[in-house]
Formats: sequence, structure tokens, C-alpha cells
Amino acid sequence: CSNDSEEDLFGDYDSFYGNDSLLAQIDDAEHKYLQDENMDVKAAKDTVLGNLEPGIHQKKQNNIFTSETDKGDGFQVNESDDVDISPEPSESVLDELPSSQLLYFEKMDEFSSGSRMYAGTEKNVKCTGSSSHKIRSPSSLCPDVEHRNRTTDFSSDSKCDLLKTESLKDHLKSAMTGNAKAQTPQVSKTKQLKEAVLTEEIFVARKTIESSSVDIGPFYGLPSKVKDLLRHFRGIETLYEWQHDCLTLESLQQRKNLIYSLPTSGGKTLVAEIIILQELLCRQKDVLMILPYVAIVQEKIRALSSFGIELDFLVEEYAGSKGRFPPIKRRKKKSLYIATIEKGHALVNSLIETERIDDLGLVVVDELHMLGEGSRGATLEITLAKILYTTKNTQIIGMSATLNNVGDLQKFLQAEYYTNNFRPVELKEYVKIRDTIYGVDNKTENGFTFSRLLNFKYSSNLEKADPDHIIALVTEVIPKYSCLIFCPTKKNCENVASMVCKYLNKEFRVHKEKEKQDLIKNLKSIGNGSICPILKQTIPFGVVYHHSGLTNDERKSIEEAYSAGVLCLIACTATLAAGVNLPARRVILRAPYVASDFLKKNQYKQMIGRAGRAGIDSAGESILIVQEKDKRLVQDLVHSPLENCYSNLLLELTKGMQSLLLSLVGLKIAVTYEEVNNFMCNTLLGVQQQLLSKEKSLSEIIKDGLENLIEKGLLKGIISEKDHNSKCTLTVTPLGKATYKGSIDLAYCNLLYRELKKGLEGLVLESNLHLLYLTTPYDMTSNCSPDWMIYLRQFNQLSAAEQKVADIVGVPESFIIKKASGQAIRKKVDSAVVNRLYLTLVLHTLLKETDVWSVSEKFNMSRGYVQNLLSSAASFASCVLHFCEELEEFWVYKALLTELTKQLTYCVKTELIPLMEVAGVLEARAKQLYNAGYKTLAHLANADPETLVKVIEHLSRRQAKQIISSAKMLLSEKAEALQEEVEELLKVPTDIP
Repeated sequence: CSNDSEEDLFGDYDSFYGNDSLLAQIDDAEHKYLQDENMDVKAAKDTVLGNLEPGIHQKKQNNIFTSETDKGDGFQVNESDDVDISPEPSESVLDELPSSQLLYFEKMDEFSSGSRMYAGTEKNVKCTGSSSHKIRSPSSLCPDVEHRNRTTDFSSDSKCDLLKTESLKDHLKSAMTGNAKAQTPQVSKTKQLKEAVLTEEIFVARKTIESSSVDIGPFYGLPSKVKDLLRHFRGIETLYEWQHDCLTLESLQQRKNLIYSLPTSGGKTLVAEIIILQELLCRQKDVLMILPYVAIVQEKIRALSSFGIELDFLVEEYAGSKGRFPPIKRRKKKSLYIATIEKGHALVNSLIETERIDDLGLVVVDELHMLGEGSRGATLEITLAKILYTTKNTQIIGMSATLNNVGDLQKFLQAEYYTNNFRPVELKEYVKIRDTIYGVDNKTENGFTFSRLLNFKYSSNLEKADPDHIIALVTEVIPKYSCLIFCPTKKNCENVASMVCKYLNKEFRVHKEKEKQDLIKNLKSIGNGSICPILKQTIPFGVVYHHSGLTNDERKSIEEAYSAGVLCLIACTATLAAGVNLPARRVILRAPYVASDFLKKNQYKQMIGRAGRAGIDSAGESILIVQEKDKRLVQDLVHSPLENCYSNLLLELTKGMQSLLLSLVGLKIAVTYEEVNNFMCNTLLGVQQQLLSKEKSLSEIIKDGLENLIEKGLLKGIISEKDHNSKCTLTVTPLGKATYKGSIDLAYCNLLYRELKKGLEGLVLESNLHLLYLTTPYDMTSNCSPDWMIYLRQFNQLSAAEQKVADIVGVPESFIIKKASGQAIRKKVDSAVVNRLYLTLVLHTLLKETDVWSVSEKFNMSRGYVQNLLSSAASFASCVLHFCEELEEFWVYKALLTELTKQLTYCVKTELIPLMEVAGVLEARAKQLYNAGYKTLAHLANADPETLVKVIEHLSRRQAKQIISSAKMLLSEKAEALQEEVEELLKVPTDIP
């Protein structure tokens, strides 16, 4: 549309390059093209303008670059006919221009360079698809722009049409006038180019993956920005050869399930992360990543939040009491759910129930060998079996360093298998017997070859204190290199750390002395002025212990100091091997035991796998200290294959088989005996039934399990004894539904129901003690041994109403007094209830004081145990809340438990809770941030990492960036959730009468 009738706002608009006006130059260019008889100027004008003209109008914002794809004859241009409009403006100048003018210059440049390139040649002119020539408007203005390869047709028959059209000058004036009126925001051309590159590469990657082509695009089907981010955030320049081979497997291109196995520190996780990004960005599906421990979930949340912010997807935490069921259904962004085994199972259940399981494009399981480990293995098997049975669109990727009977796992997961023995650093295995070190050698008869004698002179006193020569072994590597000592028990860790420091030279204190003093100050601040006396003694030497007796804050500080090289020796329990990644130059196994159990091959491999740091060490060493009595067992250990992975559904009956049967019926996955039988044949237990169920057949086990559930009042239906294939439909009772939705152990569901029911008759709300008792985990009572004097002292400090709670639950004051004074007890009292109330008193004191140190001293418990009790109670409170939500009679508990769960999750002053929602921000760090003025999530999300490093003590630049990324991700997630809620409210119903 011409703007001739309107005021010419640009009449005096001077050129950027000289005295001639821009419009005059356009006129000249137009006339020159008109003189060329072989040129279809109308088509040329269309190419130059594209969809520029209507681009400023609001109604057509989303179609600025949409164009038809035509085919036609080419055109000939002589070199003498080339038109040079004026040199391309500099970027700084272009940054000041409205977007339509940017597009004009871009199109003119594209056209003129195209005409020169094809001078003298008759052919079709096609857009190259180079992402650098595909410019889009700011994403805030047109988020749905599609980039398409375009073939432009120039025909010599169109010359007469040009005379009837408006001049190029008029079109440009029209666009510029519109820009002035619309006040288009200034846009950086560089930013436009970067956004265009990313969008185009994601588009190409999607197309590539959909076509299952061998040519998989710029970076394994992903934008090259992913490669840049890996370099920026992880320092990864290139992938290992095995990683490339694995990512280009034909089975992965065909979206088959995959199991892959490599030694520890081989780089397995990076492959999984690239596959996850392919699913999120290219296939636009949600992803579930299942990890074994809460600490590892939080570490992964921190690591991947920065990728989510840069690549526009959400990272959501499902661990402890965190996680929403079902998850919010996002309309725009896709979600990466990072979950523990238990929360992953609950998430999958909620997706199946809401018929959204197909939204889940990929499930990644780390430490797949955990399928064979107790009740958690049973829960993992149930989760994977449900996914396999309910959807054919979800790909499963499993990885582990320690797998043996892979055939069974392949059959269960219907998966391909990839393995490689690659390690970035060579591992040398040794065993030490007396003062001689032997190399582990499979070729020799006894499996050991002489390596060397220990070159260290011991005094008689030292020989008595250190008969295993640990000091000799560690001083060969520290303080220049790092060392881990795995010990059988927590007490042994502390003793070894103390003993080593007692005999180390004072020279060890000089190494990074200031940083060690900073660490001691930090640990004191965490303990509100208190620090473990052993750590205070050992840290100046660069030595510490690490086990579950430490608080989360203490463990995190120690891990960070070790990674930074401030600490050089950690005496730790086996849990460190399966937890966060802390490699060392040398790994020493103090004894071939975990507690009193002889070491398993899987555990041994996990421990020695920590030896050798990629990019730092040329080799890693492991030394297993062996006593003569264990020599034969150790020979078998180091040369035996890895243990097989067996189903635990039968061993863990209430958390395994019965739990599975209940949820199958409740979720309507299988509602008849026959359907249940079909499902069970596809589990790992079904694959291994000949090995595991020798006394009874699988069908008999299923029948017994269903009958047991009917007896407990969790299912309704009849299982005929004569006809096992009865078509009778089974249904779940309200109690059964509450049990599986709350993830309550079937061993306790009836007890929980009775206690909640009894609570309705006289719930004491003067304090939170009664509610706390109802949410104290049942499974922690068996390991509790009350100190009766402490029990009595704490009981006497309760108010009259609180003491009444003890009486209500079944622990009379007289019983506690008699136990404390050592008198005989005639009246029988349930020990489980007594122990549970004792743990409730610990929680009650903790919520009042919010100080783990003082509470652990009052109850004579380790700090780590108290904190573990707190996190277990928070998780169980969340389960009880979901349980109550399914039973109308317990409506009163919903509001009460919601608040209590929050208190247990954070156990800090209210003002710190927003900061502690951020992954990796624990209490000590939250206090530092709050005192520095970062009081809300928004403060943290918009913080400058350099400023954070300056104002927060003991915070590295990498940690600051991770915290900010995690805060941004959480803020984005909350904003998205609110936006989804608004859109849902404003959506016009389709069934309006």
C-alpha cells in the first residue's frame, strides 16, 4: 500500500554513506534493473522485499518470513549488469536501525551477491539454507517464525507487470513510515543472527532425526550452540572416539532402547546428556532422568540448569519432598525431570493415570545395575516395566559401569547393547600383603605378580599404630596428588584420618595453609560456631573424613575443597564411591569389607574406578590392603566376574510384587488375572522366573499376591482357585488407591490408616508434636535405640498437652520413668511405637531450634543421622499428604500436612525458604546470601556472578554461575506454571451450550 497520501516522514532522511539520499540510490538501482531486458524485475523486487511490507502490522507478525516455494526457469545476468547499491553498513550502525530496514539491507545484499554468483549461467536460484542468511525478528515479537528453504523464480515474461506496480521507493517509504509509527524496538543484528542460527539448526536437526539419516547435522543432530555450551560450561572440546561411535549407532537412530556399559569415569554421562538434548530440542518431547541419590539429583540439576536457560527447556527436580504429581502440562517448553528412583516411579504413575505417558519421549537410567539392589531395585524394575507395557513411543537408555548378565537385561528392556573398555586414564591394580605390593595379573596362576617392597622405615611405635603402612602409602602421593582411603566403617574413617595426621610432618601444614583456615572458618559458620574436633585437627594437614555422620553442608564443603586441591586425602566409606564424582591419583582400600560383609565385585569396581583423573593424571592406582586370612578370598574377588543382576520383586514382597500388583489394577494397566499375568511375563522377574521362583510358578505367586491384597482390603474381586484365567475384573478400593498414590509401603498402609483415623477423634493441635508423630517414618524405628535418661528429660520438657499426645499414641509417662530408672516393666508396650515417639521428639526439637548441631548433642546422635531423619520425615510427610488427598474422610489433614511438609523440607527460618528452593543452596549458603542482600529468588536469578564471588565467602566463580542458573531455571519454571494457569483460565470452553 502506498503512503503517498500521508506526510512523508522521511523526506529529509540522509544516507549513511554520503550526500545522496538512500531513496535516491534505490531509485537509481531500480532504473538500472529496468534497463535489463532479460531481467524479471518484479521477481527481483519480490526477492528483495520478501514479506517486508506487512511485517510491521500486529496481525501479521508471525508471518513475516513465510513464503511460497516455486520452481521455474533461471535468468542470465552479464557481469557488466551487476548493480552495487552502496557498501554494507557497519554492524554498529545497523544496530540502530528498525528491523524492517535491517531486513531490506539483508535482502538487497543477498540478491546482489546472488546475481554476481550466477552471472552468465542459466539455472534456478535457491536459497542456500545457510543459517547466517536467515534473519528473523526478535523472538518476543514473532515467536512462531518458520524458516524454509526457498526457490526463487525469475521469469522473463513478467516485465510488463513491473510497470503496473509501485516503485521500490514507495515500498521502502511505506515500511519505514510503518516503523516510525509502530516504534519498533531497536534490535541487534548480531542477536538476530545468533537466534536465527539456533532456530535453523534446531529445525534442521529435527528434520534429520525424523528422517533417521546417517548425516546427523552440525553436532549429532543438535545446534552447534550445544557444542559451544559444552566447551564453555564443561571445558569439553572434543568427544572420545567411543562416544562418537555410540552416538552414531544405527539402533539409536532408529530409536531402539539401548544399554551401554563402560568403566567408571569413561564419559558415559555425556553421551546420555547429548541424547537427552536431542529429545528435548529436536523431537520436542519431555525426558525423565533417574539417578540413585538425592545429592546426585541436585548436582545434576545444577549442572543442566544453565543448558536449560540457554536452550529454552525446563529442568525440574523430583527428589525428597519435591515434585508435582502429575507434572504441569507445558504448552511451549519441554521439561527434563531429574528424579530419584522413588520419585521417578511416582511420576510415571501420575503420567499413566492422566494418559500423558506418551509425552515422555525418553527415560535415562544411571547405575542400571541397581535393578538388583533390594527394594529400590524392585521400584526401578516396576517403573521400567510400566513404561515398556503402556507406551511404544518412549525410548529407554540404561548405563552402568558394572553389568554382567546383560542378556537378561536386554530381554527385559528389549534393548541393544554397547560396551567398551575405554578409560581416559590407565588404571593399575595392586594388592598389599604385609610389606609387599603385588600387581593384579590374570595371566599368573595365583593372580598376583611381585611389584615392589615398601620403601619406608617404621619405628616400633609407628609400626604398632599403623601396621598396614597406610602412612607410607599416602605420603608417596600427597600433598602433590590426591588420595582416597575407603574404610569399612564410619568410626574407622575418623580413626584413620586422625592417625595419619598424628605422624605426618609439619611441612604438610604449609601446603595451601590460608585456604585450609578458610575451610575451618566455613565449617564453624555451618555449625553455628561448632566444628568437629577431629576435622579441626586434620584439616590443617589437608586430611578429612567423609561419611553419613556429617551434615549435607559439611559434606558439600569438604567435597568442594577436595575438588579445588585444598584437601589431598579423604578417609571415606563405600557410599562415596557410588555418590558424587571425586577422583584421586591413588585409591587405597583399607580392608576388603563394607561393615562386616566381605566386598562384592561390583563394590570393588566402583571404588577402584575413582583412581585416575582425566586430564590431570597420566595413570591411576588402586591398592587393596589384605590380611593373610583373606588372601584366598581376595584372589577370588579380583579375578571373578561381576555379580549378576537379579530381580528383587520377590525378595521385597510389600515394596515389590504386592506394590506392583496393586498399582497395575489401580492404574487400569491390567485389571484381570490374565492381563496381570501377561504383564508380569514382561518384567525382569518374568525373564528370570526359572531361576528365581523354583518353589512356585510365577502364576501361583501372582494369584497369592492378588488374594493377599483382597484380604488387606486394597483390592476387590474374586480369584477362582479352579480357574486361574478367570475374566473377573479386579478393582481398587479407596484405601488401595490412596496407598499406591501416596507410595506407602504396603506393610504399613493399614497401620497408617488406623492412626490417622484415631487422630481424627482427638488430634492435639496445640503444637505440631501429634502431626509429627503421624509423619515420622515407620522404617527408621527398627534402627533406633533410645537413651532412656534423654527420653525422660525431653518428655519432662513437654507441655501438658504434648505429654497427652504420648499417652494417646500409647507411651505412658510411667513406662518412660520405669525404663529410665531400670525398673521391671509388667505392662507390655509396643517397642515400635516407643521408638517412633522418640524419633518424633528429635524432630520436634529440631523444628523448634533449627540447629542440627545442638539437637544431635541433646540426643547423643550423629549430625548426619539427625539430618537424614529430617529428610526422611519430609519425604514421608509428602507421601502421607498424597495418601490423605485420596480419602475424603481425611480432608482435615490436607492443609495441616502441606505446611508441615514444607517445614520439614527446609527446617530453617521462613525467610530463608525461597533461597533454599534453589538446587544446591543449603542452609549455610542461604544465610550468607540472605545477609548479603539476596533475599528472594528474583534477587538470586538476576545476580552478577562476579559480585556474588566478592560478597559471599568460599564461593567459586563456577559455583556462583551454577547457583544463578539454578535460580533462573526455578524462576522460569514458576513463571511458566503461572502462565499455564492463566491460559487455562482464559481458554474458551468448547462445550458452551
